[in-house]
Amino acid sequence: MAEPKTLQVDVVSPEEEIFSGVAEFVALPGEMGELGIFPLHTPLLTRIRPGAVRIKLAGRDEEELVFVAGGIVDVHPDGVTVLADTAIRGRDLDEARANEARKRAQEMLDNSTAEFDHAKAQSELAVAIAQLHALARLRERR
Repeated sequence: MAEPKTLQVDVVSPEEEIFSGVAEFVALPGEMGELGIFPLHTPLLTRIRPGAVRIKLAGRDEEELVFVAGGIVDVHPDGVTVLADTAIRGRDLDEARANEARKRAQEMLDNSTAEFDHAKAQSELAVAIAQLHALARLRERR
């Protein structure tokens, strides 16, 4: 029997389903580093950090890119489900907005007070930087 060459990929956020389709490969930002997932991958449930989910579409040369601001990924031999805290299609990323968010978060960190939520500012900064990296990756592909 031939091994499957594709897997079902679903990327969802609390607001909506961002992507659902068949892929040959998925790469995403795992908590301990980049994860690469092919069909028949060992089952896995792990947290993901902010960054780009790259989906190599079945039978096509291009990749779909989805930015996630964290969440979890559930991997099975025949599929991948990304449950993202926040997810944005690559084509919908806004560089100006990401730069402004990065600037705001950095200013909050630089001007912190005792009532300041340091962890929240660091998280917002990490998300903004990850969005900018995803945008850079999109530009490289074009």
